[in-house]
Amino acid sequence: MLPVIDIAPLVERTNPDQERVVAAQIDHACSNFGFFYATGHGIDLKLLLDLRDASAAFFALPEAIKAEIAMAKGGTAWRGWFPVQGELTSGLPDLKEGLYLGEELGFEDPRVRAGLPLHGANLWPDSVPELRHAVIAYLAAAVRAADAIMRGCALALGLEADHFAKGLTAQPTLLFRLFHYPAPDPETVQSAPYGVGEHSDYGLLTLLAQDDKGGLEIRTRDGWIAVPPLADTLVINIGDMFERLTRGRFRSAPHRVVNRAGVSRYSFPLFFDPDFQAEVQPLPELAPSVFPRETRWDGLDIHEPIGTYGEYLIGKVSKVFPELAQARLRNRA
Repeated sequence: MLPVIDIAPLVERTNPDQERVVAAQIDHACSNFGFFYATGHGIDLKLLLDLRDASAAFFALPEAIKAEIAMAKGGTAWRGWFPVQGELTSGLPDLKEGLYLGEELGFEDPRVRAGLPLHGANLWPDSVPELRHAVIAYLAAAVRAADAIMRGCALALGLEADHFAKGLTAQPTLLFRLFHYPAPDPETVQSAPYGVGEHSDYGLLTLLAQDDKGGLEIRTRDGWIAVPPLADTLVINIGDMFERLTRGRFRSAPHRVVNRAGVSRYSFPLFFDPDFQAEVQPLPELAPSVFPRETRWDGLDIHEPIGTYGEYLIGKVSKVFPELAQARLRNRA
């Protein structure tokens, strides 16, 4: 069982002593599991229910209707819908469909005017107008929770509580996903055995809201364990970037999704990542000698230079949607 941590003191910011207690719990969870459940996150249950209902209505539409906002129409913002088996994990198609979203940015935003990839306007379905409101309301609350958890992570690392908010995440890259995992059938499972294959998240922090069907599994040092839904909790996990920032002190754990429920499953991950243009360097407060090089499950050397977060991110996303990556290269040429 993963740790369950009440992050309310970090959200409320009224008792520094309680914040430090929570930070110590986060340190233990991130160092040993890379995952934990968060309660006291401040996201009203109605926001999640509205998001779930609107998402289910969207994914129930005919594919021709959903294709009106396909990712190919999202341009460099890489927003929109993709069909079942339209996303790859470790080179294999996933048994899921999804809608890629993010921070709603108009052309007046400097990042959009500069042409930064993964920044821009979302694509919204005309057939489900309530989805836009549900996403924007939920995302605002989830970002507040992410800010609070980052405070706890900073304190856990011996830094000032606002260390990341003043720097790396002062203008975070926000990537939000709506995922639908259809009930698997024997024929499809042959080509796509997993809802999502084994992987680790490539960013900083992931906040996952899932429905009551289950299916998420993580690989611990002792083997695979299930992460069943717990009422009124978020599942929080550390990504590769945080593991690299902390020289391995925080663990980015591999995980996967196997839909064993026999019915549709929905999940809603928010990837709360560094500023797209930020130069990312390991935290100087953490001496390299304390965290020796270890061989990760995927062979990644977490001590390699990173560069800007944006270039790192584009390299990762290009492997998930190779066709979009090729189209971007053609446009740049």
